[in-house]
Amino acid sequence: MQGHLFARSALVLLLTAIALGAQAKEVTLEHKGGALNANLELAANKKISDGVVLITHGTLAHRGMQVIGDLQNHLRERGYNSLAITLGLGISNRQGMYDCKATHRHRHGDAADEIGTWTGWLKGQGATRVALLGHSRGGAQTALYAAEQDNALVKAVVLLAPAMADDNPDAGYQKRYKKPLAPVLAKAQKLVKDGKGDTVLEHTDFLYCPDTSVTAEAFASYYSPDPRLDTIALIPKISKPVLVVEAGRDEIVIGLGKKVAPLADGKRVQLKNIDDADHFFRDLSAEEAADAIGAFLKGVGY
Repeated sequence: MQGHLFARSALVLLLTAIALGAQAKEVTLEHKGGALNANLELAANKKISDGVVLITHGTLAHRGMQVIGDLQNHLRERGYNSLAITLGLGISNRQGMYDCKATHRHRHGDAADEIGTWTGWLKGQGATRVALLGHSRGGAQTALYAAEQDNALVKAVVLLAPAMADDNPDAGYQKRYKKPLAPVLAKAQKLVKDGKGDTVLEHTDFLYCPDTSVTAEAFASYYSPDPRLDTIALIPKISKPVLVVEAGRDEIVIGLGKKVAPLADGKRVQLKNIDDADHFFRDLSAEEAADAIGAFLKGVGY
């Protein structure tokens, strides 16, 4: 009898897993001569027309990283469809983490363009509303899109531990690479000014990639002082309801809550701190984040 019950339970679990797996679908679309890809998760008995949360990952990452996968799973369990995109970063149909051996030709602002492309795709698939969600640098890029493109389809914006402008980028670069940022940035900026932004800087430390190759335009786009890179400067320009989720034990984006607090009126801009979360919202903190996101979306009538 016990063996029979065990087998029956195993079968139920298997069938459940198959049913859940059927809700996931990889989708691709053409973009500027290449291809972009994303993972579409539909909640039980839901269609794209019921609305989709569009999720953007962090620096040089991808849609399959754990924090993104966890968010999609938890949102699906709460009845929300989601589309997790992989930013192209200049590579057609990119899979996995960015390969530091490849020459970096991508710019910070390119992500906003791709978010717009995917939003347009969702509209073409029948979506009646979209909520934007971005993690880390993807949060800053999501804020950039929302601030500069007041798309009527977008009803809400969620920024999960979004990147902020570094108060002292030289110090951060020096700490990571044991060399100053200023000379490299000055060289890149001059090349861009002279119309030579596509010049490749060899053996250059860039973002998380030591001794890589990067175009002058790409380097300048990520390191030049620019309010378009700063979530805090962008939030006041977003007309839609915004939820900023702070990780209480964030070791990468530090001091987010203090900077967002003056902007948070509890209505158009809301701030939620998850005490035990690190930057990647591991384990139970991912569920807490999903609860906060669900409550926010429900509260703003999404």
